[in-house]
Amino acid sequence: MPELPEVEVVKKSLNKKVQNLIIKKVKIYDSRLRYHINKNEINEIVGTRLKKVRRRSKFLLFFFDRDIIMLVHLGMTGKFFFVSHKNIKVKTSFYYNIDKKDQKHDRVVFFLNDKQKLIYNDVRKFGFIKFFNKKNINSSFHLNKLGPEPLTQDFNYNYFKKYIIRKNRSIKDILMDQRFLSGLGNIYVNEILFLSKVKPTRKVENLEDFELKKIVKIIKKILRRAIEFGGSSIKDFSSNNGKKGSFQQHFNVYGKKGECCSNANCKYKIIKTVISNRASFHCPKCQK
Repeated sequence: MPELPEVEVVKKSLNKKVQNLIIKKVKIYDSRLRYHINKNEINEIVGTRLKKVRRRSKFLLFFFDRDIIMLVHLGMTGKFFFVSHKNIKVKTSFYYNIDKKDQKHDRVVFFLNDKQKLIYNDVRKFGFIKFFNKKNINSSFHLNKLGPEPLTQDFNYNYFKKYIIRKNRSIKDILMDQRFLSGLGNIYVNEILFLSKVKPTRKVENLEDFELKKIVKIIKKILRRAIEFGGSSIKDFSSNNGKKGSFQQHFNVYGKKGECCSNANCKYKIIKTVISNRASFHCPKCQK
């Protein structure tokens, strides 16, 4: 599942392709996504202008005229293709190989002005498309309990310290909790904890202040770096214009069970455990 950096790159790509274009027609090929697509609601955007695309946590928000917002979650395999007026299909999302087999998984096609199209494609159909009025979007159960964005000033040491008071939970469990912090997922949490030199099973109540400050700093640093590298091409991700994300080339622990620790002065091997039903990777020497 794409995490914050991947969705951020997709957002930027979409804004370059579809911002300020007009929705001329919408065709639904398959409405049976995670949630059934409401045909009446989706037809409300016909004739409107797509003003901008924004990201909140791992969600994409499409802002249209008439105060309509389309909320999209990509699930495991959701992606967007853009088709130019010359009928050239380009990637704005995950798959870095375009072939004719993709077409059978097209779920919704948005016909735009100047004979352009935006295609929502989803193999496993775990993604969804919903519609909200602008004034109601923040009360949506998808968004209303999300924690702060990691790259904003709202996420800082003081917030972290206050949040974990009297909580007997592991640091990995806390970082994966979208109510605490929005957008992080398993890949980046593993990498963040390695660079912070904190074992994923450590209880947050036992963390020192300097460790909390370091974790905050590393989170911001690693997310900015991942966005800069275009996201991580785990399985299906690619950035705008179809370039593969390259951050996975810089992984230290994720998916590296049995490999030597990347720290030069460490000869220990990365071990894999399971925390809250998710794979966790760490160095038994470097992470305490």
